[in-house]
Amino acid sequence: MSQILEYASWIYPSEDIGEICPVFRKHFTARPGAAAKLEITAFGVYEAFLNGQRIGNFFLAPGWTSYPTRLQVQTYDLTALLREENELTVTLGKGWFAGRISAGVYQALADGPRLLAALHLTDADGTREYATDESWQWAESPIRFSDIYDGETYDARVTPENWRFCRTDSCGKQMLIPQEGEIVTEHERLKPVAVLHTPKGEMVLDFGQEITGYAEFTVQARAGERVLLSCAEVLDADGNFYTENYRSAKSRIEYICRGGIQTGRAHHTFYGFRYLRVDEAPEGWQAENFTAVCVYSDLQRTGWIRTSDPLLNQLYQNIVWGEKDNLLDVPTDCPQRDERLGWTGDAQVSIRAITCTFDGKRFFSKWLRDMAAEQRGDGTVSHFVPNVGLFTKDPALFCGGSAWADAAVICPWQLYQAYGDKELLREHLPMMQKWVEYVCRAAGDSCIWSTGHHYGDWLALDAGEGNYTGASRKEFIATAFYAHSAQLLAQAMDALDMDGAAYHRLFETIRAAHQNAFPDCRTQTECALALHFGLAAAPDRVAAQLAELVRSNGNRLTTGFVGTPYLLHALSENGYAQTAYDLLLQTKAPSWLFSVKMGATTVWEHWDSRKADGSFWSTDMNSFNHHAYGAVADWLYAAAGGIRPGKPGYETVLFSPIPNRRLQRFEVVVNTPHGKVCSCWKWNGPTVTYVLTTPVSAEIRLGGEQHNVAAGTYTFVRGDTTNRRMKQRIF
Repeated sequence: MSQILEYASWIYPSEDIGEICPVFRKHFTARPGAAAKLEITAFGVYEAFLNGQRIGNFFLAPGWTSYPTRLQVQTYDLTALLREENELTVTLGKGWFAGRISAGVYQALADGPRLLAALHLTDADGTREYATDESWQWAESPIRFSDIYDGETYDARVTPENWRFCRTDSCGKQMLIPQEGEIVTEHERLKPVAVLHTPKGEMVLDFGQEITGYAEFTVQARAGERVLLSCAEVLDADGNFYTENYRSAKSRIEYICRGGIQTGRAHHTFYGFRYLRVDEAPEGWQAENFTAVCVYSDLQRTGWIRTSDPLLNQLYQNIVWGEKDNLLDVPTDCPQRDERLGWTGDAQVSIRAITCTFDGKRFFSKWLRDMAAEQRGDGTVSHFVPNVGLFTKDPALFCGGSAWADAAVICPWQLYQAYGDKELLREHLPMMQKWVEYVCRAAGDSCIWSTGHHYGDWLALDAGEGNYTGASRKEFIATAFYAHSAQLLAQAMDALDMDGAAYHRLFETIRAAHQNAFPDCRTQTECALALHFGLAAAPDRVAAQLAELVRSNGNRLTTGFVGTPYLLHALSENGYAQTAYDLLLQTKAPSWLFSVKMGATTVWEHWDSRKADGSFWSTDMNSFNHHAYGAVADWLYAAAGGIRPGKPGYETVLFSPIPNRRLQRFEVVVNTPHGKVCSCWKWNGPTVTYVLTTPVSAEIRLGGEQHNVAAGTYTFVRGDTTNRRMKQRIF
């Protein structure tokens, strides 16, 4: 970083103030025409102000990274906020660094939040630097408590006073890096759609949509009155407020009022909710003065899907909301309970869908650098990144499981497919190779990976009520992903003009071993993996078996986190597109549309998170905002809509849409690095009309036909083989 931070010292309060968030300040003068720049970061999360005006729009800055080796520094231009006399203030919260979520993992860096900053001022008097040191002052802020899991308490009666000089700490600066990821910021603002009075007599605001963010409210109050709010995703079967699935996360909002009209909001934490219970509020409060503010990484939208089926449209919207809600600086599993971690398994199953809907290049690149930084010497990768050691204070645990740690290979490869950036692929190749080599040693000469801890087909339904890991054999899944990662590594090396022959041979060896060890498939997931990963010795037989497993289960799935992303692909790629649509459009449980019919506004963690009678799967682990099963959007983009990269980064496009008569119309748009790609098909009586738009050369596959075309918009009408015509418009 610049010399400014080289001269800055880490500062913290000179006294122990417990859970209270400190505020730091620095006064300085500036001549007319001055310019100023602030560089700042923290162990914790900060909010900075110059002369009472918020600096930037990064919420929960500096974000969440692997703090021991990677801490982002933000740079802000303060010129427009300057006055002659200036006060820079910064509040500091625990955030991911020192709250309950970190489980004390970062104590070796510092035993509490720390601030590091420097202001560079240039005016007629020259250039001056105001770097954090003992001359900065601190006081208690109105934020009396803040925690990622438990919420925030704000006392508006408190005015910072009794300013004291700071202490400095020698935390080191070797971890400092420039801002890499997309910033987290506020987005949609939602008003309540209903005020509910529950059977228990609770007053509940329904915002009509589950979000990640915070509540903002304006009230008129007497000093000392409180606004006390609780968060929930759902109501129980009787219509009462339900929070048991938040587990130990209190997720409370407490605002202690000063006298008069005032507005409250969160500063150093976030919440996952659709419903707010008003536990306490000043007399005369109005629901219309409450707002749910959505918070997530500032990702550009790149994909859209619209169909003739309202339920399918709602499913797609639920998927998009679930993605946004869980793209808060890292790809989290859920935004509400005492977890909210960057689970690698969830990310690798969803990344194909996410990178169609959003420009995820910068977001995932930053997260993968954290993954590489935390990769152990033996090549193992944590099951959640950053590894905060939530379940144990030893962050060496929860590493190296199949499908989860395979994110080290799958995610970089998918970024290459979506954006075509060879240098980014090259950057991550060492991590990919170290992971495959670790599995190679773990599997040994047999090439069957049967050691270590694995999650199996997490939350599959084929092993009975209450089972977590499903009926698919763990060694079947582990070895299948070993083969898949070896093959992707070989292809990555080929793409980089490196010699990937050894890993191509390794894939073939694992494939033969897998076929020998597992001559039969026993579950939907085993069939899907064998087909999609190219492991089946007799693909036609396995595809027929998969289709029969689906039909015999009433055209319903039984797959969990591992099998679901590949299920529809395995069917449609092997002649069973009709069966894939049977699953997609199924409305009975378990299915994607069952949750839609039950009123979901995001994707559930379990197929049976809520049962038809309104009861719940469990209180133990039951999120209603999990993006993993939203991976089906990948099939909607790539198979139903038929848009795939012909070459990485959509340098060329491959169209291969799959229409179905149960949908009158299907439209897909993907903004690629080379421009907008569109696919639309619509039934008109016995014929289907395709309208396909490409900004680059493309290959179009319709049934047994193939057309190689230049950039342009093309219309095809297909019914029986005697009714064909083609229209073409070149750009």
